[in-house]
Amino acid sequence: PAEKAMVCFGNMFIELPKVKTREMLQQDQEELDKEINKLRKELRVKVNRLYEAQGKPELKGFNLNPMSAEEMKLINRILEG
Repeated sequence: PAEKAMVCFGNMFIELPKVKTREMLQQDQEELDKEINKLRKELRVKVNRLYEAQGKPELKGFNLNPMSAEEMKLINRILEG
């Protein structure tokens, strides 16, 4: 049916309402984004500690943040003219 979606959990497929499936996927993506950002922040600290322990100067440009999807859309709109 049009209102249902097949979702794979492990090695089995389950048919769920599309609305529920979309909510689950959005929630999972938000959690993954949070975890990715947390790991990026931790990585910066660890790399700086490593460079400090090696007696090297701090890595330049390493504290940059990626652009958001909205910022990328605006950049692409500007470039397209």
